[in-house]
Amino acid sequence: MKNIILVIAIVLVVSGIILGIRFFSGSEDTWICQDGRWLKHGQPSAPMPVSGCGQIQAEDIKIYSPESGQTLSFPLVIEGQARGNWYFEASFPIKLLSDKELAVTVAQAQADWMTEDFVPFKAVIDISFLSEASEGILVFQKDNPSGLPENDKEIRVPVYFPGPKELTTVKVFFNNSNLDPEFSCNRVFPTERLVSKTQGIARIALESLFRGSTFKEQEQGFSTSINPGVKIQELTIENNIARVDFDSQLEFQVGGSCRVSAIRAQIEQTLKQFPTVNEVIISINGRTEDILQP
Repeated sequence: MKNIILVIAIVLVVSGIILGIRFFSGSEDTWICQDGRWLKHGQPSAPMPVSGCGQIQAEDIKIYSPESGQTLSFPLVIEGQARGNWYFEASFPIKLLSDKELAVTVAQAQADWMTEDFVPFKAVIDISFLSEASEGILVFQKDNPSGLPENDKEIRVPVYFPGPKELTTVKVFFNNSNLDPEFSCNRVFPTERLVSKTQGIARIALESLFRGSTFKEQEQGFSTSINPGVKIQELTIENNIARVDFDSQLEFQVGGSCRVSAIRAQIEQTLKQFPTVNEVIISINGRTEDILQP
């Protein structure tokens, strides 16, 4: 009996020593945040966290979203603050890189930028493809209209890309001067966007449409006839009919039958890509009569 008790005591002591060593040495299997990236520590059973591991706060810029080391979702919404001298004409460029340049967008100041204080900014990145790389870099560039190298400045944020199973493709429709040199008004052409899988995919597609063509798409001849800043107030799909209500920005200073036809075609074709939509009814502040009339 004494031998059994002795063996149990020895096992408990050894177990305690092992646990103590693991605790104090920090060798437990987990993910740790280091230099803005999630790194394996041991052999963690849990997947890598999708949240970021730290906001970037530099002398001239504070980046709140996405966080360093975060797994991105698309469209990618970017928010933070930058000192007024980081902007020029209330904006500065942001690039998304992997083994190649994936996208370029422009961050817009959300308040008066003519100051030395921090000014909030917001930007959105739409993409049509991802490289096979799992990691990327967001580059926040100080706007430098002088072009002088001594005025260049940038902040780089490491990020991770979602897996292919987490993304899906939607189409947005634009006019295209290369595919339709005569500009046939109601002829619109699709370009693809990668978006994270989510409910309300039709609304995501429309919001992407209203952000206009990307810089790469513009080089390919794509352009929009829709005013910037249009907001979707309500979107419902029932009995194969999409009813979408916009604010008054949709028809602000819009005239001429050609442009009106182009706007309607862009909205209708973007919604009709979905098998649940056969008809589109457009309204502005609840009004359906005389909407988008020349």
